[in-house]
Amino acid sequence: MEDGALRARRDLPRPEPAPGEARVRVTLAGICGTDLELLRGYYPFAGVPGHEFVGVVEEAPGHEAWRGRRVVGEINAACGACDDCAAGRRAHCARRTVLGIRGRAGAFAEALALPVANLHEVPAALTDEQAVFTEPLAAAFRVPEQVDVARRRVAVVGAGRLGLLLAQVLAGARCELVVAARHPDARRRLGELGIAGVAPTALPARWADVAVDCTGTPEGFALARACLRPRGTLVLKSTYAGEAPMNLSPVVVDEIVVTGSRCGPFAPALEALAAGRVAVGDLVEAVYPLARAPAAFEHAARPGVLKVLLAPAAS
Repeated sequence: MEDGALRARRDLPRPEPAPGEARVRVTLAGICGTDLELLRGYYPFAGVPGHEFVGVVEEAPGHEAWRGRRVVGEINAACGACDDCAAGRRAHCARRTVLGIRGRAGAFAEALALPVANLHEVPAALTDEQAVFTEPLAAAFRVPEQVDVARRRVAVVGAGRLGLLLAQVLAGARCELVVAARHPDARRRLGELGIAGVAPTALPARWADVAVDCTGTPEGFALARACLRPRGTLVLKSTYAGEAPMNLSPVVVDEIVVTGSRCGPFAPALEALAAGRVAVGDLVEAVYPLARAPAAFEHAARPGVLKVLLAPAAS
């Protein structure tokens, strides 16, 4: 990716793992909303994008036991020496690189390099098509990790790639859950999962204790804010380019807590996938060879499209 444009290249060298790192041969990678927003200028990144992946470890100098293992990987590579790292905030390390987003070539390639400490072995029962959802599902698990939702009214605004995963996570969290979804197909999917899906106009005002905006739009933010009761919690779950105009006076008057939410824990995500508690089988809409990445991005950007995957081995 260069200057906001995506180009397929065949001249990049295979990554060489630094000390403590592994080289992973990528078998599948997923296109997410952040990848699309990078093209719109969300963050000044030039290089290989992509951070949702599953692959096989090719080399791990000094950690040979990892060779041949099928893995997924946490995307933040922390320095391990700063105050944030010492305080357990490794995902917020000021000197971190972030796979396919900040200072580190990503997963839309035949291979990538990540610290061995970031890797998680994929259970044998999971297919690659399931395992590739680990990173976004981990991000969904971050919400109940941050906010106590048990026995509370929770509204999720948006039922796209992330919203459908988050809805399934919250459905198992003993809360009263409603999901606002624009598209009838998304409401149908939610119904099949036993989750209440409503049109955005049907989301009741001042109803929710917790509202999660998964849209990454000013309209989604406004809807999530409007459905909250006073002293409720608003969770922002999407990154997007540009600024969002908003009226902050109601946030102050109603004493709303605003929480940003980003990366989450991989272990419960893998366990939920392996146990079948989160269904991802019907979320994949298309798989493209890596050489057709620009076409895959165009497909992923269409309204209502869920998950589009890239398969480097098919290129």
